[in-house]
Parts: sequence; structure tokens; C-alpha cells
Amino acid sequence: MPKRRIILANNEIYHIYNKSVANEEIFGNKRNINFTLKLINYYRYPQKLRFSKFKILGSDARKTYWEGVLTKNPFVEIFAYSILPNHYHLLLKQLSDNGIRKFIANFQNSFAKYFNIKYDRRGSLFLNAFRGKRVDNDNILLHVSRYIHLNPVTSYLINLHELENEATTSFPIYMGKKYLEFVNPELIWGIMGSKEKYKKFVFDQEDYQKRLSIIKSFIQR
Repeated sequence: MPKRRIILANNEIYHIYNKSVANEEIFGNKRNINFTLKLINYYRYPQKLRFSKFKILGSDARKTYWEGVLTKNPFVEIFAYSILPNHYHLLLKQLSDNGIRKFIANFQNSFAKYFNIKYDRRGSLFLNAFRGKRVDNDNILLHVSRYIHLNPVTSYLINLHELENEATTSFPIYMGKKYLEFVNPELIWGIMGSKEKYKKFVFDQEDYQKRLSIIKSFIQR
């Protein structure tokens, strides 16, 4: 039975996720993760140039082009991310018609071309259809953000105490230890009241396990 197409509405927040074909490790090193973050930042806006062309511009031309990009309306606003070896999670708001689909298509296509060339590989890299759920209240928003940020811990890739400095999630941004221009932590900070309260909320693993059923439908892959 075919999967039902996700209805994506403007100004609504969604948990979006996808994984690689055959669970291949595609985000397994720092270089690929850093490249992924650059693509996410770049393709959240409509673009006239592919990222590969943008990269080879001279510094002045690149600066001028990017200043022009920033005058456009972005496809999405991004609140949180995690990038695991074979899949990714994004918490974002759609800001324009079909914005999420355009953003995901551009990001995935660009990364797939990069990966296939780098590793002399052919064929599809991601599953054909990304999956997602609408986040319809603040309670769910907080729990989904925590799930996304804890993903490297619950996947046994790092220990909890390493999370504040972990490049594969946006959690260090929430703790004020890192800055990425495309991540907006203000909404969740505002709901929680402070960085410290959000840290306690994320680190409260016992509470997380007790409340896991609240967001079960949002985290199935």
C-alpha cells in the first residue's frame, strides 16, 4: 500500500526525517557532516546557483551573491537538527508554498551528487519519500526537540555528557556554545524560560523515557 503524501502547510512546524538507502552510512565523518550543514544553510533559500558553483566563486562575488540571497524569503525556518550516520532529523517551519519539499529536494540532491562523486558511487542515496509529522502544540514541540537532540545518545554514538559539544546536533547552539545562522533556538528558549531549564529538560532521561509515548508517532522511522 503506497504511503500517504504528507500535507505541508505554511507557518506550521514539522518534524521531518529521512534515511539512506539500505541504511548506508553517509554522514559518518566530520567532513560529510560539515558539508551537510553548509547545504542546509544554503538551500533553505531559493537559489539560482547550485552550491558547487557558489563555492568556486571568488570571495567578493560569493559575498555579493549571498547578500542577495538573504533578501529573499526562505523556504523554511529551522529550529533543531540531528545528523546520524544513516539518517537525519529536522524540526522546521514551512514559510512558503511547497517550501519544505523544495528545501529537502535541493539539499538531498546536492548531497547525493557530492557523495556519489566522492565515493565513486551511483544510484539513489536517500529513500524516495521523506517522512514527517506536524507539531501542533508547544508540549509536542519540546518533546520532539529533545528527541532530536538526544538522538546521538539514544543511538549509543556518544555519552550524555558529550552532548553539549556534539556537532551532529543543534544542542550546543541551545547551550550557547556554538552559533549557526540557520538555527533559531529562540522559540524553544521562550517556551522553557531559559537555557538552563532546557538543558535540565533534555538531560532528564528518566522523564524522557516516561513521556516517550507522548511523541511515539513522531519518532518512528
